[in-house]
Parts: sequence; structure tokens; C-alpha cells
Amino acid sequence: MTGTSTTKEEQLSYEQARAELASVVEKLEAGGTSLEESLALWERGEQLAGVCQRWLDGARARIDAARQRAED
Repeated sequence: MTGTSTTKEEQLSYEQARAELASVVEKLEAGGTSLEESLALWERGEQLAGVCQRWLDGARARIDAARQRAED
């Protein structure tokens, strides 16, 4: 993976990454793709799932921090 693709992934919003991931899953479930294309889709799906997870982890950290401040 190049630095450019990482930058593009980091610029995706949660909603954009989730929508693209849903599209990847749909294509994989539909079948009819070559093995190479299926592997490329799977790899992209893994990248997008990571982007979504980082967004969710960040959201959880913000919520936890806000709760902690409210308790203080």
C-alpha cells in the first residue's frame, strides 16, 4: 500500500467508507467475479472495515471523554 492510498482512506468519512464497504460486500455476494477481482474486493473491504473501525473507536473515545468530564 502506498502513502497515497492511506491518505485517501484517512480522508473518507465513516459514511463514505461504510457505503463503499456495503458495495464491496454486495459485489462479492453477487458472485460472477474472477478470483483475482474477488481477492482485490476482499482486500479493499478489509481496508474499509479498518477505516470504519477507526472512526467508531474515535467516537467511543470522545463519548468516554465527555462522560468523564461530566462526572468531574
